[in-house]
Amino acid sequence: MATVSTYLNFHDNTEEAFNFYKSVFGTEFCGSGFMRFKDIPASEGTPPLPETVLNLVMHVELPILGGHILMGTDAPEAMGFAVNAGNNVYIMLQPDTRQETKRLFDALSEGGKVEQELQVMFWGDYYGSCKDKFGVQWMFNCATPNN
Repeated sequence: MATVSTYLNFHDNTEEAFNFYKSVFGTEFCGSGFMRFKDIPASEGTPPLPETVLNLVMHVELPILGGHILMGTDAPEAMGFAVNAGNNVYIMLQPDTRQETKRLFDALSEGGKVEQELQVMFWGDYYGSCKDKFGVQWMFNCATPNN
């Protein structure tokens, strides 16, 4: 079955961000949790990884809502990555109730920035958006009236 996931690159704080998301969504990491760069098997002819990246997160997966998987990695500069936070990616959450929408909105916006307060919009849904304390942008849309 085809799926869609959201993949996030962080500048050396993936573990902190994903532990925060785990606390917000109340779910558990997939598989064995955090895979580290030090877990990459050595390959003949490949130079060893810099010591500064060995304990960083190579990959992690966390189910959030409706089967959606949030994935992430540290993108170390020592390995040629350059993380640039931009405004081109939002994660859209569509909870079943307004109560759950508000709970998630409040938790994810804490320490971040509210872009659009939660409110009933002209199309009739309960909508809002925020940027969390890690710079990840979230949109919320609840179509269920008054609950």
